[in-house]
Amino acid sequence: MDSDEFVEAVRKENETALSRLGSSKSLYAATGGELEPDEVFRAAADSEHAASETFASWAESEADEDASDLFASIAETETEHYETVSGNVDDHEPGEIPALHEYLRDLDDTHERLGGFVGRTLASEKSKTQLTGFFTGQADPQSASLFRDLKGDLESQLDGAVSLLAERCESDEKWENAKEAASGAITAAYDEYTESLESMGVNPKPVC
Repeated sequence: MDSDEFVEAVRKENETALSRLGSSKSLYAATGGELEPDEVFRAAADSEHAASETFASWAESEADEDASDLFASIAETETEHYETVSGNVDDHEPGEIPALHEYLRDLDDTHERLGGFVGRTLASEKSKTQLTGFFTGQADPQSASLFRDLKGDLESQLDGAVSLLAERCESDEKWENAKEAASGAITAAYDEYTESLESMGVNPKPVC
């Protein structure tokens, strides 16, 4: 398996979950049903803060020097994202840690962390697309552009992670461990999405 095949395999195995995380219901779930710009910014800020904390902790605890440097760079970018997004929220105080990041913080193997990061990034791409669409619908092109730019950063982060993963995965077993971690991250995000909607009496499945 190579890096491209890995990402494609993760996408394919989690196609349903990723599709639903990319639906219009994802913001409804993230905001507890309060689809107002302030609440959307608040939810986005919570996510960026959790990401910065997760990857900073990985950078400090990671034994692989290259992986540590990568995580430190990602943490720095996510901190910048948080500062940018939270600047649109009055006196932002981070909320509960998202289930996705609770899952990631339990990973301590380099291959699993890189795989989990891939899963997190694929899920985050979906949410960034919804955030862009939401503010486009609000006739707020500046905010839409902000989240479009943040999504662009995810693409370069993903490239860095899968490139390093390809260097570190010297066996099929390592690739499989990384893939399981990627799917675990997506599943954690999807389960939280599902539970949030169901708690509000909303069916998480699309209506056909």
